[in-house]
Amino acid sequence: MSKKAWMQHASSFILGIFFINVGIGHFLDPAWFEPIVPTILGDPTFWVLITGAMEVVLGLGLIIPRTRKYAGLFMALFLVAVYWANLNMWINNVPLEGKTFEGKWHVLRLIAQFMMIGVALWVGNWLERKNNIYSEK
Repeated sequence: MSKKAWMQHASSFILGIFFINVGIGHFLDPAWFEPIVPTILGDPTFWVLITGAMEVVLGLGLIIPRTRKYAGLFMALFLVAVYWANLNMWINNVPLEGKTFEGKWHVLRLIAQFMMIGVALWVGNWLERKNNIYSEK
């Protein structure tokens, strides 16, 4: 196995376990996640449970090599979509457990979001460079 393949397997496992754990957390303590759900979406418990299930499924999809390609793509799309909740928390200064966060923590969260999107696309091999049709072979 190449070093790249080994790194992709390890990264898939780490990111997959992380999302499975967070997804399970959505079911164990939905009230913790509910405050950041934008009110325009309606019932926050519904969205917390749906996103928790998606995190578990996508996390498993990243771990299983056969499903990794599309799980990586759907994980990246999911991360773009759910950032709305983090942006809501930032813009509206939504507290979690009675605490609000300084802007620098929201910026770090945004950077982490971009990194997770990048890793998801990388492990799914969506960032592979294709040969240009004009390049020499």
